[in-house]
Amino acid sequence: MGIMTAAKTSVLATALLTLQATALWSQDATQNAEAFQLDLNSVTETTEGSCRLTYVAANQSSTALDRASYQIALFDGQGVVTRLLVLEFGALSEGKTKVLQFDLADTECGSISRIVVNDSPACIAGDGNPSDLCMNGLVASSRTPIQFGI
Repeated sequence: MGIMTAAKTSVLATALLTLQATALWSQDATQNAEAFQLDLNSVTETTEGSCRLTYVAANQSSTALDRASYQIALFDGQGVVTRLLVLEFGALSEGKTKVLQFDLADTECGSISRIVVNDSPACIAGDGNPSDLCMNGLVASSRTPIQFGI
């Protein structure tokens, strides 16, 4: 009888762990589905002596944005903040992906070690109201040697 009870307990524990894992996976999938993804996709030196940052912005949420902007901080190789600036991303409807380029005048790409999203000065939903999606839903990534994050 003790062996049968242990087997039932083991099956019950496995079932509970499976349900818990499924609930966590569903929660992660929902959070990612409501994300605003911002990828530093490439950096290029321009002939004018600027560093061109190319971002891919993807609004994977169910909230249309009339306006999104980000204040970013640039760090040099020693970890010192060299510049604060605001990048305007404009409007992004739900499910929309947009590619944007920003030229940083008098800045060599190699002088930037890290970019941090400091704040979102403007995040206006399609209904005209402020939204917290731009920061609370932000998922930042980089495909470049420059670190990019929150």
